Amino acid sequence: MKIVFISDNINNNIKIIFIGEILNMDYIQRIKNSKRIVVKIGTTSLTYSNGKLNLKRIEKLARVLVDLANQQKEIILVSSGAIAVGAARLGLSERPRDIKGKQASSAVGQAVLMQIYEKFFMEYNQKVAQILLTKDVFDYDKKRNNAKNTLFKLWELDVIPIVNANDTIATDELNMEISDNDTLSAYVAVLSKSDLLIILSDIDGMYDKDPNVNKDANIIRVVEKIDDSIYSIAGGAGSSLGTGGMITKVKAAKTVNDKGIDLIIASGEEPSILHDIFEGKSVGTLFLSEKRKV
Repeated sequence: MKIVFISDNINNNIKIIFIGEILNMDYIQRIKNSKRIVVKIGTTSLTYSNGKLNLKRIEKLARVLVDLANQQKEIILVSSGAIAVGAARLGLSERPRDIKGKQASSAVGQAVLMQIYEKFFMEYNQKVAQILLTKDVFDYDKKRNNAKNTLFKLWELDVIPIVNANDTIATDELNMEISDNDTLSAYVAVLSKSDLLIILSDIDGMYDKDPNVNKDANIIRVVEKIDDSIYSIAGGAGSSLGTGGMITKVKAAKTVNDKGIDLIIASGEEPSILHDIFEGKSVGTLFLSEKRKV
């Protein structure tokens, strides 16, 4: 594995990151041993460029998640896409920019998404449940405990919870508090005391420079500590359908790493990448938590 030293111009510190194709065996075993897993999939991974659902990809995602559940892993799916799907169903030419338009699109899109998820998961005899969360659920002990108890009971009943932000009633979520779902997935991982958060996106990992404009950009395989040098690499905006960029993913990684949870950013183009992750293949970027008990 290639080791790259990055200078932090703010604090004049040197940050070590790892670039290459081979993960340390300890890291591989650590991932394989993860029992409680949150998988977040972004809007652009669920839809085509016109906003309509990519049914083939969703069916593959359902099959892979059921297979992981059959291995006695406890799975939570955090799914984006309600606003984009709702906008497409309503015949809108693009994602709404106003709050009321987003709320209406979300209301329509949530129904469509859950109908599709129910259909595909039931093909593999897997029960699913919908949980819509708002920021205040994580801020208040009683609501947070209620949500946690629901998640744990659903696992006990062999149900995979499908979580999204409740955009139809909470305008703070629509104003980027948690609606990008990178942040939401981090909160859910902490709430559920998960071992691993996997963010599937249209980005196949974190690079040492913008791969869209730098042909010599290298993917970073492992980040052992998030500091100013890592934040300085991250940045940019998401697509017109989604809302999250790399900076939101790094912040999500920081949130879960501080609570003893690892995070992987990987491409959502092919859901079978989840199998690759648990088979120890080098895909995406792994953000290691120094606090995780192994």
